[in-house]
Amino acid sequence: MTRVKTWLWFDGGVDEAAEFYVSLIPGSRIVSTMPYTPVEDSPGGAPPEGQSLAVEIELAGVPYALLNGGPHFPQSEAVSIEVAVDSQEEIDRLWDAIVGGGGQESQCGWCKDRWGVSWQITPQRLYELLEGPHAAAVTAEMFTQRKLDIARLEAAAGV
Repeated sequence: MTRVKTWLWFDGGVDEAAEFYVSLIPGSRIVSTMPYTPVEDSPGGAPPEGQSLAVEIELAGVPYALLNGGPHFPQSEAVSIEVAVDSQEEIDRLWDAIVGGGGQESQCGWCKDRWGVSWQITPQRLYELLEGPHAAAVTAEMFTQRKLDIARLEAAAGV
């Protein structure tokens, strides 16, 4: 059987990040935790004392693994986790949890959590509006926003 899983590299904090991530998305869970076993001359170095080497999680059924790999490969916007939601309330809840917990805002529904992982908090309605005749106006409005606002996107589409 073929399996596909995304690995995210951390410089400490995988246990805390795993708990936080599964708390954000309904239907998510921690699958397993791999304790650090000291190995002589480990190329990545040892994770901070008392932290796991890796934690496997599922976010709404999608598998991820969080690796305590050290400072060699920091997070970047080149990889992000998108969460498509149905309501402004859900956008607000996720955005506030991610940004308010030590993260930072970016543009067009993107933000970073306190570990530097990029997230896209996207209303499903955006995709519907982008398929309509006013896609250019919706896109232009989206470019003015940080946290996406469904009512403003709909207004740009004349809905």
